[in-house]
Amino acid sequence: MFEKLFQLVKINAGKAVIENPEIAAKDRESVITEASSTIIDVLKSQIETGKMKDLVTFFQLSGIYGSPIVNKMVNKFANRLNTYYSIEPNTAYTISEELIPSVMVQLVQQSKNETKEFGLGTMFSKLTGDRTDLSGLVNNMMLAS
Repeated sequence: MFEKLFQLVKINAGKAVIENPEIAAKDRESVITEASSTIIDVLKSQIETGKMKDLVTFFQLSGIYGSPIVNKMVNKFANRLNTYYSIEPNTAYTISEELIPSVMVQLVQQSKNETKEFGLGTMFSKLTGDRTDLSGLVNNMMLAS
């Protein structure tokens, strides 16, 4: 699942990262990894703080723009770009805005296809380190929505 997410970020990184003169060529792969890590961190945080229902609802809706979850990802990634790569805050935010929402649109679309790799239950189980299979709980939440 994490490799697939990294690939989604890499596919969408063109203008925002790869072609961006603000990001040094030597840092581009690291920035892509940082974006993937940010998405994972925010998703994992949602589960760990008891907001799994909000996360299930997020993945069921098609409108991710303006979502608090995506906004959290955008802000966290922009902060990391500023802190770790010395990119000015406004530029970091612009890069983050160009990359994160497009990745999340594709991640939501792929999760709706219910592939083994991106099915919500499998995805959420992976985010918790496979400590427990969350598929049944996620399916019940989806039915209750």
